[in-house]
Amino acid sequence: MKALTFRGKETVRYESVPDPVLETRTDVMVQVELTAICGSDLHPYHEREKGLDHGTVMGHEFVGEIVEVGNEVVNLQRGMRVFCPFSTSCGVCFYCRRGLTARCVHSQLFGWRENGAGLHGGQAEFVRVPLADTTLLLLPETVSPEGGLLLGDVFSTGYFCAEMAEISPQGVYAVVGCGPVGLMAILGARELGAEQIYAIDAIPGRLKLAETFGAVPVNFRECDPVAVLRNATEGRGADSVLEVVGSADAGRTAFELVRPGGVIATVGVHTGDRVVFSPVEAYDKNITYKIGRCSARHYMENLLPVVEKGKYDLGAVISHRLPLNQGVEAYRIFDKKLDNCSKVILKVCE
Repeated sequence: MKALTFRGKETVRYESVPDPVLETRTDVMVQVELTAICGSDLHPYHEREKGLDHGTVMGHEFVGEIVEVGNEVVNLQRGMRVFCPFSTSCGVCFYCRRGLTARCVHSQLFGWRENGAGLHGGQAEFVRVPLADTTLLLLPETVSPEGGLLLGDVFSTGYFCAEMAEISPQGVYAVVGCGPVGLMAILGARELGAEQIYAIDAIPGRLKLAETFGAVPVNFRECDPVAVLRNATEGRGADSVLEVVGSADAGRTAFELVRPGGVIATVGVHTGDRVVFSPVEAYDKNITYKIGRCSARHYMENLLPVVEKGKYDLGAVISHRLPLNQGVEAYRIFDKKLDNCSKVILKVCE
């Protein structure tokens, strides 16, 4: 099959690789229809996260059709169209029963293989899905493949960030970073009742989308976001800050933005070795700091009705739709933010 594979720092190849095969009785094989490039794919791409085996198929967002089924799979059949979270989950362990599917004791992340172990990703013609009955969800006819794709990661992650932020209609909130997850965090905050949301970024196209989604755009290259938030809150700062970038600068900005007694909710994938504010600073500000991987399998099921109703234009975050065979160029466009790039969808098959 054809796939996009990791071949070293800033090197992705479109090449032929062996077809995946079912390895356990609870696996299914999915023929991929759509996949996508995520901001977190850039961490191994730039080797900010190290250890990814060369030859690993990239990507963890995909929608497709089941073409092969393990003989212990109960609820899925060939021909079913499915969408998938970015990690697998068993549905029955201590963590899954509490909705923390990201920490399932059997969880594996798509697109991460290290020392020969792990899962290949979805930027390919086919992908093997373990624990299929409890990982995959059927794609309703009322939801587009793009909607299912966004549910599998960015919408679920953005909503999770907003939920951690303890949203209330009376609060004032700041979103640091207006990439796809940041934009989804704005929609998540709105869904939870937020009425005053400030969106902080420096890319005009992203800020324009954030404004369309109901946030006040703040270009940090043109003004001081801390001053903006304090002016809007009688000098206090934001009640909660939703940080979706994962950089030290974004983390520090979030700390400066939040008011005493406020919440910092972080879903950006941090690769540094320490928090950017000290225990003393946190103590002196009485902040609550929440961070972690989204339990996408849990949230995508709960958010499915929101997508089915068409309440928000989720597809507005997609700027580029390209075939898989242009994936190498798609990585370059996405990485360099060329041509007002926000989210890249890769079409694999009809």
